[in-house]
Amino acid sequence: MTARRSRDGTLSSALLLVANVLVPAAILVFATGFFPYKPLLSGLASYDTVTEYGDPPAAPFDRLVFMVIDALRSDFVYTPDSGFQFTQSLIRDGAALPFTAHATSPTVTMPRLKAITTGSIPSFLDVVLNLDEGDESSSLASQDTWLAQMKAKGTGKLVMYGDDTWLKLFPGTFDRADGTTSFFVSDFTEVDNNVTRHIADELKGDDWNTMVLHYLGLDHIGHKGGPRSPHMVVKQREMDGIVRQIYTAIESEDHLSSTLFVVCGDHGMNDAGNHGASSPGETSPALVFMSPKLRSLKSNLQSPVPEDQSFQYYSTVEQSDLAPTLAALLGFPVPKNNLGALIPEFLPFWKKQDQIQLLMRNARQILDIVLAVFGEQILESDAITESRADYQELAHGWKDLADGYGKGMHGEGTSKLVASVTKWLQNAQNVLSSMASNYDMPRLFLGQAAAVTALVAAVIAAARCASGQAASFIPISGILVAYGVMMFASSYVEEEQHFWYWATTAWFAYLGVRRFRRGNTSALLQILSTTALLLATRIIRSWNQTGQKFAGEPDIVKIYLHTNPALLWCLIGATYFWVHQNLIYGLSGLPIWFSFSTATGLVLAAFTFKVAFTLEDAPELVTEFARRLLELNFSQGATLIARARAVFMGLALLTGITLFFMLTRRRISLGQNGPSTLLTLYTLLALTQSRATNIPLYLLFNLQHRLLSSPSSLATLSPTELSTTALLLQHAAFFASGGSNSIASVDLSSAYNGIASFDAAAVGVLTFVGNWAGSVWWALAGVSWLLACSSSLSGQQREDGRRWGLWKGHVAVLTVFVAGSVAAVMAACTVLRTHLFVWTVFSPMYLYCVAWSLGVHLVVNVGLGGVVYWLGVVEGGA
Repeated sequence: MTARRSRDGTLSSALLLVANVLVPAAILVFATGFFPYKPLLSGLASYDTVTEYGDPPAAPFDRLVFMVIDALRSDFVYTPDSGFQFTQSLIRDGAALPFTAHATSPTVTMPRLKAITTGSIPSFLDVVLNLDEGDESSSLASQDTWLAQMKAKGTGKLVMYGDDTWLKLFPGTFDRADGTTSFFVSDFTEVDNNVTRHIADELKGDDWNTMVLHYLGLDHIGHKGGPRSPHMVVKQREMDGIVRQIYTAIESEDHLSSTLFVVCGDHGMNDAGNHGASSPGETSPALVFMSPKLRSLKSNLQSPVPEDQSFQYYSTVEQSDLAPTLAALLGFPVPKNNLGALIPEFLPFWKKQDQIQLLMRNARQILDIVLAVFGEQILESDAITESRADYQELAHGWKDLADGYGKGMHGEGTSKLVASVTKWLQNAQNVLSSMASNYDMPRLFLGQAAAVTALVAAVIAAARCASGQAASFIPISGILVAYGVMMFASSYVEEEQHFWYWATTAWFAYLGVRRFRRGNTSALLQILSTTALLLATRIIRSWNQTGQKFAGEPDIVKIYLHTNPALLWCLIGATYFWVHQNLIYGLSGLPIWFSFSTATGLVLAAFTFKVAFTLEDAPELVTEFARRLLELNFSQGATLIARARAVFMGLALLTGITLFFMLTRRRISLGQNGPSTLLTLYTLLALTQSRATNIPLYLLFNLQHRLLSSPSSLATLSPTELSTTALLLQHAAFFASGGSNSIASVDLSSAYNGIASFDAAAVGVLTFVGNWAGSVWWALAGVSWLLACSSSLSGQQREDGRRWGLWKGHVAVLTVFVAGSVAAVMAACTVLRTHLFVWTVFSPMYLYCVAWSLGVHLVVNVGLGGVVYWLGVVEGGA
């Protein structure tokens, strides 16, 4: 029997290893097939390649100042509450022409800059590359852009100051540059001052023809405090002051008299201050063209304009329209890969014949893309096939335009041709923008095959680890099947939180009914325990409304905490007091003077850091009493970086002491084991990395944990059911804290705690902890349950290796769900790859699936959880 159990254990271990190696391999293979770069036309466009239109018309401008204000949502410029008073005066005066630029998803900086400069539709993979400060694979150095065209003109140098994403995209392009990191979101001022300090000198010089400025402070304010942060209008006024400085120089300096000044946002932001998805606020940045020459267009529009919840102000254009518009206004060919259309409002700069020429050149350039994909025969074929109908209609429409142009229309015919070409351009833009990506289907299928193989291996391993407990696998199997089906519906993906809330509630109700029927304890106690568990779960569900449809709906944070800061800080104080008591208890094996003073000092440092952080982040949430506490504290005057580092160093010190005691099989606590003390220390880290409004959630997590950890509860749960409970609570906690399947919900507000300069590894870890803090908490709580079960094993069972069998069974259950969910998400992305929402819903879902599989499962549940479980076993003397 022992030999057989040993063989089964070896086989199950091998299968688990195979499954957990195949999961990341499947993810990597699938990603390389799902996120490929689209083929592009090489080289620079030239007027010489298209000669039938004659010499290009004269351009009204010869110099460009292109100012990007990161996350400049349209209402930040155009509404009465805006700080852009000078800009609004230019709009009224006719010296500025305003638009709302539509930014397609993903609404993050790198892909948006690619769209702005090339006029094309970037790959969704750029949302990943956008997070890598050291990435250079996304370079546009060899692609045709308006920057390359301005450089090819040879009329001056190119200079750039601001977000160093431009330097990654255009290596070697700029003659003078000073880049700033785009991810240090704690910095509102220096990151912009480093840009502004160059402007005065550059405006005096005349050796440049293109100056790019990219300001980041407004975006950082959004990430930290949202669009209604008290810092927001102040920053808008600062940016408006820069606009005034540049425009005044254009008016007064002779060498700048033909300068076009463009101010735009690369994307907007949602109500939480984040971006990356496709909500109206995220996809609606402002776009303003400015120059004294624009007065000849006699626009003189109203400004400011009333608030619009759709964020659509004035005319709406595509961001890709910037490329052909700048080409016409500055006198260079339209970039080869452009899908944009010349903005019609600028056509009055030229006479009718020149207008037609500019539009026909734009149309011919887009036609070249169609011909490159489908060949010249598409112009010759009269039979329209279903798969190419849209493109063949474009080709036939082009032939009509070419015939009309060849007839040399005059008078009303000229106006009709202008209208016809404009309509063709808009139609072509719509057709080509929705063109499916060139998926690598063999890689997609290979990735799915690897995921399915991992699932099979995990299922076999789980069955061997939990022999005789087949019924306990029914719940986790049902959860996995329901989750897999849900991945094929975009609405369910967007609102995934409801699945976990209802599944967790149903699971707790089932456990309560089962305990009641078994009658292990008094009926009243069972009813009270289950009711308290369900009530805590209901409150957690209502803490933060997330997802897409209900993100702005009332929740506990909005209704009670934002409007009642005193209540918020009472709950925060209670949470830190609970941690303080748990920490003293967890260190009770040490001298009382050391345990009390260390615990008090660390918790006080963490609490005052949170007060100081919130005072910077959202001062309206800080009560006068909390401010006074901060003033009385011995650390008054300390920076946020110093405060955070003090907390991290204190946590590291106590974690090291706890690990030492566990490894030497000594008790650091008189009443609890080492893993419980580690959970308390992690709780303090989670509070440090969480938004102030989410801190009270951990009181509710603790209540749930205590109710589930009671001897009567643990006695009725099999190891598989314990793992199922931990899995449900990990996911529910993520969504309850404000997470969702949208890139925009990634919270960067605590990503730079204790960091003075950008460090990819440190920022990555802090970002992960900040967004999955609750999930990690429940992963460690699940380990404590397993250790409690293992401590109840008999001596013989421990010698038989049952303790490690418990851990393998836990990992097996979690691996079954992870492998199954990865396979389901891959299948959904493959089947729905031509779906309208593939880039706004399913692709972000895949990225979150990667984070859950690699970060939460492999790193936290298997890696960190395995270490803590091993330490608990060592401490227990097994």
